[in-house]
Amino acid sequence: MTDFQPVAQVRQAVRLLLDSASVSERLGVAVSGGADSLALAAAAAHVAGRSGLTVHGLVVDHQLQAESATVAEDAAKQLDGLGFDEVRVLTVSVGGRGGPEAAARAARYEALRTALPDTLILLGHTRDDQAETVLLGLGRGSGPRSIAGMRPLDPPWGRPFLSVPRATTVAACAELGLTPWEDPHNADPAYTRVRLRREVLPLLEDVLQGGVAPALARTAAQLRDDAEALDTLASRLLGVALVEGGLDVAALVSEPPALRRRVLRRWLLGTGVTELTDAHLRAADALIGEWRGQGGVWLPGGLVVGRAHGRLRVTAWEPGEGTGCTATTSPPC
Repeated sequence: MTDFQPVAQVRQAVRLLLDSASVSERLGVAVSGGADSLALAAAAAHVAGRSGLTVHGLVVDHQLQAESATVAEDAAKQLDGLGFDEVRVLTVSVGGRGGPEAAARAARYEALRTALPDTLILLGHTRDDQAETVLLGLGRGSGPRSIAGMRPLDPPWGRPFLSVPRATTVAACAELGLTPWEDPHNADPAYTRVRLRREVLPLLEDVLQGGVAPALARTAAQLRDDAEALDTLASRLLGVALVEGGLDVAALVSEPPALRRRVLRRWLLGTGVTELTDAHLRAADALIGEWRGQGGVWLPGGLVVGRAHGRLRVTAWEPGEGTGCTATTSPPC
C-alpha cells in the first residue's frame, strides 16, 4: 500500500505546482539519489501518469567521488522501477569559478537545461533547504532578493517541495520502499550549509522553542511577494524612463530609491553589465538622487554609467578618459 500521509503530502505538492505551471506535454525530474529527489521522482511519476504527461528522469553524476558512477546507476534503476518514460545519467565535469558547491550547481544546471530544453524540470529542494538559503542571505547581507529564497516556479525550474520538510521526504521513501543515497558531503563541516543544517538551525530551534524553519520559509514567501510587486512597478517605470540611448533622469528622480535601483538593475543588466552588486547600484542611483555633478560610475565589464544632459548612459571605459569616475571596485576610472 502507498496511501500514507508522507506519500500523500509529496504527491499533493507536485500536483499543486504542476497545476500552477500548466504543464501540458512532458516533465523533467532532476535526481541525485538522495531522499528528497527520490521522493520527488516517485511523486512526479504518480502525478504525471494520471495527467497524461511523459516524465523524464535526469540523474546527474558530478564525478566528485570515487563511487559516483555507481550511485548514479543505482538511482537510475530506482527511477526505472517507478515507471519513468525515459531515464538518463548525465555525467558532468565540475570546474570554473566559485567554490565547489557553486561550481557543482552551475555544471548541474547547465547539463539539465541542455538535456531537456524548453521543459519544466523539477528540483527536490525542501523547506529545510529554503531555511538554509534564507539564513545564508541574512548572514551575507545579500539583500531582499537573497533572503526571499528560492521560487517554487522559476522556469525552467520547479521546486514543489519548498513547503515540505525534509523529514517528510525521508518518510515517503521509507513507505514506498525506496533506498536513498546518503551523500557524505552532507555531513562534511567544511561546507557552510552543512554547519547551518547541523549546528545553527538546531540551536535556533532550541533557543526559539521550535518552528524556525517554517518561519524562515514564510518570511521568504512574504519577501517574494513584496519583491514581485516592486519588480512589476519597476518594469512599468523603466518603460516610461527609457529613451534613446539611456534613461531619462526626470522620470526617476522623484521615485523612492528602492524602486529606482530596481529600474537601474533591469536597465544595466539589459545593456550587458554583469555581476552587479549593491554598491554598484547605490553608486549609480546617486547619479539620480544625489546629483552634484559627479563623474560616472565604473561597472564590471569595462563599462561606465554616467550622467549628461539629464540622461544616464552606459559607455565603454577608455583609459585616460575616466578620471572623474567613482570607482566602486577596481580598477579605478
